[in-house]
Amino acid sequence: MTQDDLRARLVKKALLHGTFKLRSGAVSNVYFDKYRFESDPAMLAEITRAMAPLIPAGVEVLAGLEMGGIPVATMLAQQSGLPTVLVRKKAKDYGTCQLAEGGEVAGKKVLVVEDVVTSGGQILLSAAELRALGAEITDVVCVIDRESGGVENLAKEGMRLHALFKMSELMQFA
Repeated sequence: MTQDDLRARLVKKALLHGTFKLRSGAVSNVYFDKYRFESDPAMLAEITRAMAPLIPAGVEVLAGLEMGGIPVATMLAQQSGLPTVLVRKKAKDYGTCQLAEGGEVAGKKVLVVEDVVTSGGQILLSAAELRALGAEITDVVCVIDRESGGVENLAKEGMRLHALFKMSELMQFA
């Protein structure tokens, strides 16, 4: 499948029109319902196959952010062979009481995995907590960059965003 084919399928599957409030607080008249592509096993496999080359050299662990980054990171692990940790928005207060479930991040080069990035707000919060646990984070991958400040906000904290698709590219297929 070509990149253009994948773009067209993603737009057809997940693009919604209406009025939507984003996590950042911004309001948009278009919305990519990530769960529509994340819940389709064949489509998610195609997306993560296309994302695998975006993984920078030296990455030791993929960190999927709750909730949408988790299925993307899990499938990306299948494509890359890298281990994955599942990162909660807040460490649970029972059981293991961990923020990152599934493995260790201390002393490891960790790649944050997200589905859709707007301002990068949750990435900044989660990366700060992972760094406090000893993770080295310099890069983030996502399926869609909404081109709404995420690249710039992450850069201020020493992180580069690698997006499979930018919103402007997808909208050409809308």
